[in-house]
Amino acid sequence: MNHHLILLLSCLLLAGCASSTIESRRKERAAAYSALPPQEKELVDKGQIQTDMSQDAVYIAWGPPAQILQNQSGNNGVQTVWLYEGTTMQETRYWTFREVPYRGHIFLERYLDRDYDPRAYVSAEIVFVGGKVASWRTLPRPTY
Repeated sequence: MNHHLILLLSCLLLAGCASSTIESRRKERAAAYSALPPQEKELVDKGQIQTDMSQDAVYIAWGPPAQILQNQSGNNGVQTVWLYEGTTMQETRYWTFREVPYRGHIFLERYLDRDYDPRAYVSAEIVFVGGKVASWRTLPRPTY
């Protein structure tokens, strides 16, 4: 019985960690999705965005941003910037030593080792003015 309970709790925990999909975000913001014009619905369903889209449409198409920044942009009013992040692996090479047993003795052998560390980077930036997409750009994966 305890094993079944632990298994059930583990499954629920893992299900909570699942990433959101366009379908799940469409259900989450059903009212906003139903209010979109047909051509925007078609783009959102494909995970695409265009200028003059609302923040809800972008959220459904691309998901939640990693960061939201706001600032005053002079005559244009409040400017909101959504930043999306990606992850890449950075390789680090370094010289180190390992112990090598040989005929009852321990020798130190020099060798080149590698570590791989995940690095977050900004993969896309969307600028909203007045709640609508003014511009966006996708950024390349950095090379380290």
